[in-house]
Amino acid sequence: MHYLLILVILTSLGGEDFLSEKPQPKILKSGFIYESAPFPSCHASTLVETPEGILAAWFGGTYEKHPDVSIYTALLKNDKWSSPTLAADGIENQTFRNPTWNPVLHQKEDGTLILFYKEGPNPREWWGLYKTSEDQGKSWSKEVQIPPGFLGPVKNKAVVLSDGRLLHPSSFEVNGVWNSHVEFTDPDLKNWEKSTIAGSFSAIQPTVLFHPEEKIQLLFRTREGEIATSWSTDQGKSWSKMEGTGLIHNNSGIDAVTLKSGYHLLLCNPIQKGRNKISLFGSTDGISWEELLVLEDEKEGEFSYPAIIEAQDGTVHLTYTYHRTKIKYIHLTL
Repeated sequence: MHYLLILVILTSLGGEDFLSEKPQPKILKSGFIYESAPFPSCHASTLVETPEGILAAWFGGTYEKHPDVSIYTALLKNDKWSSPTLAADGIENQTFRNPTWNPVLHQKEDGTLILFYKEGPNPREWWGLYKTSEDQGKSWSKEVQIPPGFLGPVKNKAVVLSDGRLLHPSSFEVNGVWNSHVEFTDPDLKNWEKSTIAGSFSAIQPTVLFHPEEKIQLLFRTREGEIATSWSTDQGKSWSKMEGTGLIHNNSGIDAVTLKSGYHLLLCNPIQKGRNKISLFGSTDGISWEELLVLEDEKEGEFSYPAIIEAQDGTVHLTYTYHRTKIKYIHLTL
């Protein structure tokens, strides 16, 4: 009752402007997941909240595409990150191994953790795999290969739809052609289905936002110098033609999240070339975006492939590649 009364008073006093005031992010913690690791290079982090803390994963090795590139995890518990731990690799036999790529973490409602990742010589020839954990990521099952023609979430997190199914934002990079799509499964990763997205943009690695009346929005990394978008009003069965957002972008990975409040956050590189600037953007409708916080802005260097989630306490956790040598972590509140 008091909250409704405050809304009425604010509106009568021009409160619409007050309520739409630009959010002011406050950084609670900023640093690196690790200072030293058994690998010189890293990339493509992912995050999930577990009952024990925030779990992160990424790939690390000699350099991207090197056969020794494997998937590592670390847990943020009691305000401290654990040491990087090997979770998956591409070892096929005693003499041959493949690099691994783009881990994506997801937690089922029953507490089971899923680690999606890719294996293969390059993104044009890789295939999708996943492992599960019943002990919050301390140990992992044997890998399971995703059915041919599907990859699972290719970079950004899978999301739960209102009917309980999982939507996996995905894409293919074949013969120089980029195509995005979404994949669907039940919570146990059975009954794989796919929905394609039309449009003239060469786009990959979509990320998902939610809107009122069960509308779903995708944002895409593209080769056209801007982030693209597509919408669905039927829980992802069909999608509007992909179109530009006007957000300048450098053709690098992005990630976004819809907060419990309905506000949307986007992490991206808002520059035409290079990966030397990364920023946090906000939007009330997924259409008009404003820069809330510049996370990095240097003359040279790489800050890329971000991940972002909202925790149960309403705070926001995000990570991104830092010069290909570390994973930067930031904890903030709006």
